[in-house]
Amino acid sequence: MREFSEDYLSRTREGMWADSRDALEPLALASRERILDVGCGTGELSRVLAAESPAEVIGCDADPDLLAAAPEHVPVATGDAYQLPFPDETFDLVVCQALLINLPEPAAAITEFARVSSDLVAAVEPDNAAVEIDSSVDAEGPLERRARRAYLDGVSTDVALGADAREAFAAADLEVLATRRYDHVRTVEPPYSDAALRAARRKATGDGLADDRETMLSGPLTEREYDDLRGSWREMGRDVIEQMQAREYRREEVVPFHVTVGRISES
Repeated sequence: MREFSEDYLSRTREGMWADSRDALEPLALASRERILDVGCGTGELSRVLAAESPAEVIGCDADPDLLAAAPEHVPVATGDAYQLPFPDETFDLVVCQALLINLPEPAAAITEFARVSSDLVAAVEPDNAAVEIDSSVDAEGPLERRARRAYLDGVSTDVALGADAREAFAAADLEVLATRRYDHVRTVEPPYSDAALRAARRKATGDGLADDRETMLSGPLTEREYDDLRGSWREMGRDVIEQMQAREYRREEVVPFHVTVGRISES
């Protein structure tokens, strides 16, 4: 079961690696022969792997509907991260992006990744507790932090795992070769995209928080506190729209990702 909604994960992954792919250097993509992208979703990372490596790239996800939207040049398979449908040592690199934060037992998944890899296992995971927002609407940053904290408090998995993924690798008996931080920066500025305009309207109506209400109330947030937050959120959204109409709205969101690479033990 997904702890994070696919919409949440899509927003997190959108635009990754558009500017720089230096953090992927420890994966030695140029020397790979077969790569498995676990929890590939619609194939955002698979596209990058296929572009950067001569290897055959295969995507795997538990949701066949998401796989239907994966790149046509990337073969896909339906499978669970804890029980991959491949024999031992089928690949020389097994990688995931924004997947372990969604799993209640990340070390068990890493152990399964190691089973089907003959060489490297890598995880590209965010630290959702360290996201930073800079907005021309003064209230947006503080409200985003409140809403994010309430949402993450209601999720039962390790939302900050990106910074601590080496612990899951060690539990899976992998030698950690490298860890690198990659800041995924998303900006909104004139001219505004259709997606940015939709996001502003959802802020003004409070629909985004309504979608997350059940998760947010699963933590310590009370219904009264949720209603207060949603009211302030809608007011903030109206300010966003007003600034957009004047072409004055700007926003920058920085999501820190950590790339952890481990090698299969030779013993």
